[in-house]
Amino acid sequence: MLVRHKSTEDNSFTMSGGVLGRLSTLTLSIQQLGQLPHLSNWLPRLPLPQATVLASDVPSLFREPYILSGYRPVHQEWRSYFCSLFQCHNESLNVWTHLLAIPAILLQFSLFAGTWGLTLNVASLPLFLYVLSSLTYLSFSVAAHLLQSHSELAHYSLFFVDYVGVAVYQYGCSLGHYFYCSEPVWRHSLVGVVFLPGAAVLAWLSCTSCCYAKFRYRRPYPLRRKICQIIPTSLAYLLDISPIVHRLVTKSWDEPVLVFHALQVVFFMLAALFFSCPVPEQFFPGRCDIVGHGHQIFHIFLAMCTMCQLEAMFRDFLVHRQTVVDEHGEHLIMLAGGSFFLLVLCSVLTAVLIRGAVQKQLKKKD
Repeated sequence: MLVRHKSTEDNSFTMSGGVLGRLSTLTLSIQQLGQLPHLSNWLPRLPLPQATVLASDVPSLFREPYILSGYRPVHQEWRSYFCSLFQCHNESLNVWTHLLAIPAILLQFSLFAGTWGLTLNVASLPLFLYVLSSLTYLSFSVAAHLLQSHSELAHYSLFFVDYVGVAVYQYGCSLGHYFYCSEPVWRHSLVGVVFLPGAAVLAWLSCTSCCYAKFRYRRPYPLRRKICQIIPTSLAYLLDISPIVHRLVTKSWDEPVLVFHALQVVFFMLAALFFSCPVPEQFFPGRCDIVGHGHQIFHIFLAMCTMCQLEAMFRDFLVHRQTVVDEHGEHLIMLAGGSFFLLVLCSVLTAVLIRGAVQKQLKKKD
């Protein structure tokens, strides 16, 4: 018993020594790790969010009617405006309403493509271009509203890019409406014959007029600036939506897809209303600065219009995917697809040219 007890004590002592040794080693390792550079030292240091300022604290170019506060200071570092994505200011909802629509459209499109085995070919080319145009206008809108406060030149440049996105989206819609949503009777009408070239020209004219109006007029903006923007854009929309209106008027509403087409029209008309009129901030100056002003509501309705339009386009595509090449011809589909990229090029060149005029004007001002 004594020997056995002694052996047990020796083993306990040995085990205790081993544990203590491991603890000492672990403690030393922790001390050595503490001497290494902290991970935070390797990460980029982001600036703290800038405090928002009043309308009187920013140049008139950056002010919006009846929005009295929530502005970001101008001439800060670029990363400050990127970080303002997570700051509360009067552009926050303008950014997030379209930013969240991007993954929603990507998810909707990926689910549709996966379910129906969608691949890029001649029949699906207009659909892919429509989705691309939707993502383009949303992305360009996000960039414009997030970063435009950096400087006067950045403000003009980014909103010119935004107008390019609008033109691209207009023509992308017209391609989808023509090849998947139109009726033969409408296509053989005068409007149907001139539809594709007319949609391309009006989309470019819409971009050009918006860029020119932005360059030409100063705040407080006169009514003719709004007219200069709205007339070409309205004409483009009336032409682009004409095949849908024809279906809504002449077809029975037994087709579920017509409900989505009707919703896209309603949402767009509501969006146009809030884009054209500064409501409700006109009636409550200073109370809608962060949440609730008209441009935010315009963004929400426009995103909803795009989501309904996309669903309607998917349903019409499934009906016509097997016959679209036979009905329209491969040559016409490829020509329309090529004109999409030609429109992008013309719109970008127009924006670049007017940006050059802005740059010269700002240099004279300095």
